Amino acid sequence: MYRKTQYVFDGDTPVAVEIRNYTKADFPELIAIQKESFPPPFPSELWWNDEQLANHVDLYPQGALCIEVEGEMAGSMTALLTDFDPAHPVHTWQEITDDGYIRNHNSDGATLYVVDICILPKFRSLKLGQLLMQSMYERVVHDGLERLLGGGRMPGYHKFSNTLSAELYAQQVIAGKIKDPVISFLLRCGRTPVSVVANYVEDQESRNYALLMEWKNPFHQ
Repeated sequence: MYRKTQYVFDGDTPVAVEIRNYTKADFPELIAIQKESFPPPFPSELWWNDEQLANHVDLYPQGALCIEVEGEMAGSMTALLTDFDPAHPVHTWQEITDDGYIRNHNSDGATLYVVDICILPKFRSLKLGQLLMQSMYERVVHDGLERLLGGGRMPGYHKFSNTLSAELYAQQVIAGKIKDPVISFLLRCGRTPVSVVANYVEDQESRNYALLMEWKNPFHQ
């Protein structure tokens, strides 16, 4: 199992954080964090429920991480193992994550797929999402996997959808001409683009698009 303690900085003040595997005792807090992190118009049916979280800790506990700030639950990140063919990248979030229930988790898969990541708004200035992502990269290296992969929402796209295609919008974000809350964050985390995917998940702000992004294991042969 995974447990890591380190410090982040709130301004000039060091703050202790701990990343660990979440357990059933954490479910109420995790669901509350989902509701606050993904307010409407994000679909409420995509918030975690107890059955989904139970599957996460039962089927692949190594991919079920949470982060605490001085003992207070602040966010979580969930992943599963799957096979991925770069020549055929198109898929939906529902297909590859089994609607978040991860019953299709493949223990022999070589790709660590991000199901979800969320951080409470009040803690987002502490860069906790980057720490969770780094912890997943450590899992990729530790287990000798090929990559971490996931679809990034493009919540800023609705502001440009009348003038830019999703592909051009993604290109503008990657070029630094547009800042997208999610894609820009993932770039800062070291993720690189694979392809834009239409109808990835129901998301009005992203116009249902996502940018598939990966982190390749530099040690994988």
